[in-house]
Amino acid sequence: MIQTIVKRDGRVVGFNEEKIKAAIRKAMLQTELGEDETLINKITDRISVSGEECMTVEQIQDRVEFELMKSPRKEVAKKYIAYRDKRSIARRAKTRDIFLEIIEAKNNDITRENANMNTDSPAGMMMKFASETTKPFVDDYLLSEEAREAVRNGYLHIHDKDYYPTKSLTCVQHPLNKILHYGFIAGHSESRPAKRIETAAIIACISLETAQNEMHGGQAIPAFDFYLAPFVRSSYIEELKKVGEVVGIDLSAHFDAPLKDYVKRPLDGLSGEERALQHAMNQTVARVHQAMEAFIHNMNTIHSRGGNQVVFSSINYGTDTSAEGRCIIRELLHSTYEGVGNGATAIFPIQIWKKKRGVSYLPEDPNYDLYQLACKVTARRFFPNFVNLDATFNFHEKWNAEDPERYKYEVATMGCRTRVFENRFGEKTSIGRGNLSFSTINIVRIAIECMAIKDTEERIRRFFGKLDEVMEITARQLNDRFNFQKTALAKQFPLVMSELWTGADKLAPTDRIEPVLNQGTLGIGFIGLAECLIALTGKHHGESADAQALGLRIISHMRSRANEFSETYQHNFSILATPAEGLSGKFTAKDRKSFGVIPGITDKIYYTNSNHVPVYYKCSPRHKAKIEAPYHELTGGGHIFYVEIDGDATHNPEAISNIVDLMDKHNIGYCSVNHNRNRCMDCGYEDAAQKLDECPNCHSHNIDKLQRITGYLVGTTDRWNSAKLAELKDRVVHK
Repeated sequence: MIQTIVKRDGRVVGFNEEKIKAAIRKAMLQTELGEDETLINKITDRISVSGEECMTVEQIQDRVEFELMKSPRKEVAKKYIAYRDKRSIARRAKTRDIFLEIIEAKNNDITRENANMNTDSPAGMMMKFASETTKPFVDDYLLSEEAREAVRNGYLHIHDKDYYPTKSLTCVQHPLNKILHYGFIAGHSESRPAKRIETAAIIACISLETAQNEMHGGQAIPAFDFYLAPFVRSSYIEELKKVGEVVGIDLSAHFDAPLKDYVKRPLDGLSGEERALQHAMNQTVARVHQAMEAFIHNMNTIHSRGGNQVVFSSINYGTDTSAEGRCIIRELLHSTYEGVGNGATAIFPIQIWKKKRGVSYLPEDPNYDLYQLACKVTARRFFPNFVNLDATFNFHEKWNAEDPERYKYEVATMGCRTRVFENRFGEKTSIGRGNLSFSTINIVRIAIECMAIKDTEERIRRFFGKLDEVMEITARQLNDRFNFQKTALAKQFPLVMSELWTGADKLAPTDRIEPVLNQGTLGIGFIGLAECLIALTGKHHGESADAQALGLRIISHMRSRANEFSETYQHNFSILATPAEGLSGKFTAKDRKSFGVIPGITDKIYYTNSNHVPVYYKCSPRHKAKIEAPYHELTGGGHIFYVEIDGDATHNPEAISNIVDLMDKHNIGYCSVNHNRNRCMDCGYEDAAQKLDECPNCHSHNIDKLQRITGYLVGTTDRWNSAKLAELKDRVVHK
């Protein structure tokens, strides 16, 4: 006798004979003789009694066909078979439509989910095919029923769900010094230790590219200047040896002599040893410049993930005050300013300047001149962004200005905002650690469901009650994914789990990664705080002090719950100000379908990114900073503050430094500055005109406006999805 049924999505449910009766009845009603209740009951009873204890839906349907064909009503069997085929075709139709859109290279929200990915290329198409077929498998077989329902009903989004079955992790901050000094072997890849700056720069590229193929998120170098600095000195020694041999002077006494800086100067008027030393210096600076130029060029051309996407890379720098470290920083900035190719702005790596008082921010600081250069470069090239080491939540008690390895205690940022620093299971550091996975909660939907409650206190109380329910589901889902990830073997991630991840060097290739996995973080994200507050109070936090107070209460509550989950599940849970790209439109579309168009909430096709003041709201940079800053301390998983400035920033680096000053004043963790930058896609001409329709150089109309999408740059808005394009159109200048 049948007791349970295995559904197509893998769920096991109790047997319900009424469903068999309903299916037969529907087929009978399509025939001339109509329904026959006696025959319906007879066939149903026969199937129920003679069947196995547990059967699949397909097995049941096969039995229904068989019994109908045996009965006098064979015409009913034909109708039943036709209906079954029609349903099967309908189930496949959605996948077919998606595949056709990918094949035909259509610009839509499926193919433009990630603006950094070229889904028009064969490799990109193949990856998208895999992505769209893998997600249903995750829904059917890897998610719990409650998580699946939360996703289906628009409360939860699981990021990188297509990578879920691979057990891969999101991202990692590379301890590049290990690889540079000792080399690495990862699968078929092998690298010897570096000796020269050129080799060091190439190995940095290889490390980022190799790890990108083992992970589903971004790659970062936490102390680019510190890591590459030793190879400036070794290259300088090479140049000293060369010039010494040519002119017949022994320069070995200068091999390890202290240097204040590496400055390129003309040789005119110099002679003897002084001329030889300056020549070696000039050659070294030229080599460093070329190495940095090559590094940037490679990071914009080397592809990963099957060849359809450049490496989503980031580098942090700015606090190495040694002559060699300063040389790396200076030439990196010069190369960035010059651009790549025919002068285009480099999209990657995302560059992040480490702002710190006493080191790289104030006029009396040793790297203040390089900070000024960084502002100049940002004014033209959008990068570097700025991370604030002086923020109270970025402080590390072990940081010491005299420690040559102080970078270990400096927070580093990944990509458009990801932050990993605090650690319940080891050293508080960013190095050798990263995010494991993250999921985002639709707090707007929860708020909309409470809008009809007239009593304010009850409305807010119900909201927090619903929020708690979804947060608990999210924490369990992340813990489930962790338990799945931890079963991976170290050999599945040959570089990450041998050289990069903290503690991984102790793992054998066939060991599970479980012992070291907890060094990473699990992120609980949120989107649309502005729309959530409008639903609950009638105004967003940028325009109402009461709304701001409630916003801080909501995110503070989420932070407290994350701390509780850390205790309960023994993980590093954190709250993330989600960088919603494809997600910003997905949640909105579902909510609009459920609740209709609600002014100020679902009347646009996107939700406001994380805790930002809405892009359409006109306010000053100072006001925006004052409103958004308090959320940075609450979002330890990552955050960003950005400002849109007007006009040509190229000749106004002071505008950039003014924004960084706001970081310092308001305890902001991470920021970037947006401004106008038009580029002719045919000849490379660039300017900052508000609107450029025709290139003044070649008269082409193929003009693109370089913009950030969620924190990273995209060379062409052709790859933006409709929601982010709508958001871009609504953005206003902050002044």
